[in-house]
Amino acid sequence: MSNKEIIIGANTSQPLHARKPGYGTMRLTGDDFWGEPKDRDGAIALLRRAMELGVNFFDTADFYGPGVTNRLLAEALYPYPADLIIATKVGGTRGADKSWLPFAQPHEVRKSVENNLKELKLEQLPLVHFGKAPGSPGDYEEAFAEMLALQQEGKVLHIGLSNASTEQFSKAINMGKIASVENMYSYTQRVTDPDSAYGFQGGELLPLCEEHQVVFIPFFSLQTSLPADQQKMKTVADAKGITVAQLNIAWLLHRSSWMLPIPGTTSINHLQENIQAANISLTPDDITFLG
Repeated sequence: MSNKEIIIGANTSQPLHARKPGYGTMRLTGDDFWGEPKDRDGAIALLRRAMELGVNFFDTADFYGPGVTNRLLAEALYPYPADLIIATKVGGTRGADKSWLPFAQPHEVRKSVENNLKELKLEQLPLVHFGKAPGSPGDYEEAFAEMLALQQEGKVLHIGLSNASTEQFSKAINMGKIASVENMYSYTQRVTDPDSAYGFQGGELLPLCEEHQVVFIPFFSLQTSLPADQQKMKTVADAKGITVAQLNIAWLLHRSSWMLPIPGTTSINHLQENIQAANISLTPDDITFLG
């Protein structure tokens, strides 16, 4: 693998080859990740431009919008190229009041998978990330067993984990093959932050992913790495003539060969900058300075 390509499901008979970085669709929705985008034609154009620029990994979920990003992907890119990888997730839903609710019991997991298949116009989902918030109803192993059943039925090719703890990772990998983990992670957010509004696990899982040849997909990486007080990042970015956002993506790619960033944006210019970040080289001195 390299800074520009990664293998999903490397320890399986049907690996997928993703180019770095991928693209996260969450920001294509309306305000509060709810409803249609303000510029629907612009969102369609951005997705098509991403594919033209070589992006072949798109991250989505049926509860983005809800249903909005799935429908945008289908409208923009269907029929899909043979090498296109759409990763979706299950385990959550949205309330009518725009709240985020758990949806991770076995029958709910199955309903979400079926919904994603319909919205994305697919007969099989290439990659599905399963997440279950601590304290939400139902048993983790029972819900994950439903994911394995869906995989056996051919509705899911690869299974990943979302917002996973080390305990959940251990339980899941003892039950079946895990292709990826999607957790919050960035230059400034490397481990679980108890004060975070999100409360997700971070980099504790990265060593485990490397050990088991599991792709690590950081989300919110730009959102948590762009505070104005990141002087070290600004120093290196200015010296290289790049943006701090580009530096964060480059830092992630240098952090581990198993890293697949999925920066999201509604700007085609920023999209192009994010993709160009895969070409940025960081020296050992840069890495040491950034810490």
